[in-house]
Amino acid sequence: MILAKRTKPSRLEQPANNQKKIYSATADAHADIKKALEKAGKEHKRLLLVFGANWCYDCRVLDLAFERDDIAPLIEANYEVVHVDVGEGDKNQDLMKQYDVPMERGIPAIAVLDSTGKLLYSQKNGEFEKARALGPEDLLKFLTKWKAEKG
Repeated sequence: MILAKRTKPSRLEQPANNQKKIYSATADAHADIKKALEKAGKEHKRLLLVFGANWCYDCRVLDLAFERDDIAPLIEANYEVVHVDVGEGDKNQDLMKQYDVPMERGIPAIAVLDSTGKLLYSQKNGEFEKARALGPEDLLKFLTKWKAEKG
């Protein structure tokens, strides 16, 4: 008789505490995006806009995933990340509209821009809303698909 051990499907790590402030309530998201675009242009990177809030559990899951040993180097080499605080759904809604990310589909929500500010991808169907259900391979596949071509 052969025994097989069942393993849980691979999922992103769940945060142990809720103390980290990922989204700044006082940040000027418009200025942060402008600054990140300038840097992205110089470094031939893409811009990763992450819309979310500190109260959002799945936003914390996604942020923790960005620190993983297999994901962090991919982000560092290819993206400038800007966390855009949406508050209770009452902040930076103009940016969500500008980058075609519907608030009603949930957060965290992601938009990808090229270094000139052109929108390449916007989350329309809540793809990251349930980040806790994603596996690391899902996030790696997404980040690899949208990274800039290095010339």
